[in-house]
Amino acid sequence: MAHPADWYPLRLSTPVKQHVFGGRALADRLGRTGLPDGPVAETWEVSDVDGEGATVTEGPLAGRSLRELLAHDPHGLLGDHPPGPPGPRSSHPPGPRSSHPPGPRFPLLTKFIDGTHALPVHLHADDATARRLEGEPNGKTEAWHVLDAVPGATALVGVRPGTDRKRLRRALLAQDFDAVMRRLPVRAGQTVYVPGGTLHSFGPGTLVYEIEQTSDIQQHAMPWRMEDGAPLDERERAANIERLLEEWRPEPRPEFQPGLSVPVEDSVVRTVLCAGPYFALERWTAGRSARISRAFTTAQVLSNAGAPVTVACDGWTGRLDRARTLLLPAALGEVRVAGPADVLFGYVPDLEDDIRAPLTAAGHGPAAIAALGEGL
Repeated sequence: MAHPADWYPLRLSTPVKQHVFGGRALADRLGRTGLPDGPVAETWEVSDVDGEGATVTEGPLAGRSLRELLAHDPHGLLGDHPPGPPGPRSSHPPGPRSSHPPGPRFPLLTKFIDGTHALPVHLHADDATARRLEGEPNGKTEAWHVLDAVPGATALVGVRPGTDRKRLRRALLAQDFDAVMRRLPVRAGQTVYVPGGTLHSFGPGTLVYEIEQTSDIQQHAMPWRMEDGAPLDERERAANIERLLEEWRPEPRPEFQPGLSVPVEDSVVRTVLCAGPYFALERWTAGRSARISRAFTTAQVLSNAGAPVTVACDGWTGRLDRARTLLLPAALGEVRVAGPADVLFGYVPDLEDDIRAPLTAAGHGPAAIAALGEGL
């Protein structure tokens, strides 16, 4: 196993999900190579989900799992680790990062998702509910950053005010989702932060990059299986809906946001897309003669949303193709990306130092900052 001084940018294996809502957009619109034939719904860019964990594919650490690396050198991989987030209904922001040891799993799960067809109407439990009903250590708050969407694309995000459990059950059984759910317009470049317990769906005609807590728990309301479209019998479907209702939170009604920009230097712009106690996601762009230089003290998930770029980090230089990802261990401390560039950085933030302070200094007001997620 490598010593911390031997950390380098990690290329990881990426589980592929061929759920029925997928298509060929990842290959046809993003140019992703190496995908299987047929519909592809998701590529899991960084995953430490049980049974779907990533392994390193190149370099001295090839063959090592992400979980092994975390156990071997948690500080070198994750860096400063924040304390547990506030409760799911708390409005109090978390404190600064602490030296509390991280859990056994890497905290971030990131995906490219092809919603050629509509995703099932579903939800993921919040932390408290996941522990109470699922026997899991955490739930799954997530965010979607829209990379591409057809004209008129929409998403279902949260329920309409006044929707109670009885009315929701009736609508879900009838598949009359618009009677109880908020349908929002979707445009490329926008992002929505979706707290655990929020009923949601997106598609058709929508391509997103998703960042979320490491978890694969979910409950959905459809009369078919997400994996292959096979029909469910009425008893199983009714039981699924009852479980969904047990994990549902009626309060969150998130909105799509354009993000808040911070000029870095000539031709380099940092845009904070979303932020909360579990993760932040930023999109950085640089002109042809510019270079992105980003210092960091916590692990960074670097995904490429644009043309291929050259990445340099602590003596390592490599190419990052479009719709591909590198995991940057915290010990590396800095990364440089040659322009032209259009890349995404996902990480676990210190909300004050990483988000609130720089956005305030750039002239953004408290309400706009708070709308990026939660805990702000």
